[in-house]
Amino acid sequence: MPDGLPDPGKIWNDFITNPLVQTAGTLIVVYVVLLWLGTAYWAFRDMQARSENPILPYFASALIIFFTPLLFLFAVVLYLIVRPRESLAEIYERSLAEESLLAEVEKNELCPVCRDRVQADWLVCPNCRTRLHRVCPSCSRLADPEWSLCAYCGHEFERPAVRPVAAAMERGATRAAERPDLTAEAGGFSTATNR
Repeated sequence: MPDGLPDPGKIWNDFITNPLVQTAGTLIVVYVVLLWLGTAYWAFRDMQARSENPILPYFASALIIFFTPLLFLFAVVLYLIVRPRESLAEIYERSLAEESLLAEVEKNELCPVCRDRVQADWLVCPNCRTRLHRVCPSCSRLADPEWSLCAYCGHEFERPAVRPVAAAMERGATRAAERPDLTAEAGGFSTATNR
């Protein structure tokens, strides 16, 4: 080598043996190792939040540790590809939202006759004209037509007139309930054969 040019091997050797460069190199190696282990811990925690399987978080962190500090970025990319899209909290929130929507839909009342949606404060179904509610004359609140008295104020409603056929059937049922021996004989069985 000519005397005027410095020796490249000596320059490289001086650069590597410089204490500042050695400290910087050590810090970089420590940083990469900590980043590698931190990424393995992140994969463990992330898989815990995304799966109920107790083994998968260990598998995810082992995948990243297996790729060593030099290649762990490839493991992170692979993990991001195969991990579940939603966390358990997101799945729970979505199911709560769906249940809330379903409860809201079910909260809407249906007409008992035509099964059309009706509002809670409607008196008559606009589709089939079925009476949905009646107004209490005492407290002016809505009451179901089947109620014999108002649940809010206790006012007794007048009973609708019973049709003659329905009244005759009701009287026959009342008599049959009062005399069970007649019902048994009418069916072709005597009370003696039932004993």
